[in-house]
Amino acid sequence: MIGKLKGTIDSYGEDHIILDVHGVGYLVHCSAKTLTALPPVGEAAMLSIETHVREDLIRLYGFRADQEREWFRLLQTVQGVGAKVALAILSALEPGALATALGTGDKAMIGRAPGVGPKLAQRIVTELKDKAPAFGSVDPAIIKLSDSVAEKTAPVPVADAVSALMNLGYQQAQASAAVAAAVRVAGDTASSPQLIRLALKEMAK
Repeated sequence: MIGKLKGTIDSYGEDHIILDVHGVGYLVHCSAKTLTALPPVGEAAMLSIETHVREDLIRLYGFRADQEREWFRLLQTVQGVGAKVALAILSALEPGALATALGTGDKAMIGRAPGVGPKLAQRIVTELKDKAPAFGSVDPAIIKLSDSVAEKTAPVPVADAVSALMNLGYQQAQASAAVAAAVRVAGDTASSPQLIRLALKEMAK
């Protein structure tokens, strides 16, 4: 089983590269974000590899880091998510953004990936939400705040601040993260205008 490959990039395809390893060209499928991060043809590259073996096919999937490969594996534990959909999700979201989206229950962000409809996005969030912190740097305060907003138990100023940011076009995960940072600065007694102002500053960094 191949776990890692180091070689020279021979060529690029729409969703893959040919990696030349000592004269042998390996066709490796990659997410769009991985492809854009790799060096030009002729330069050296190293990829973490996930090998899928079927009776009639051996397919290699390549990732910039082991963490991205772990997300690829985890996503496929959800019914309806195969390698193609998992790769599409990782093409749409960086591992950190994916962890935050899952941790905050932001199914709209997951649904941005091609091939992921509302029902599948909801299933992914439901099944993986509790596993997200172990696979990415999700601030527990963000998850707690997001849950309290969803359950309508958040303090009114906090809920109003998150709602205001979402009305400005920010995703729930972004709004929750920014307001959580604002609460840490201003304290639990801050007003909605204070939290909105601080949250906007946070997102402008």
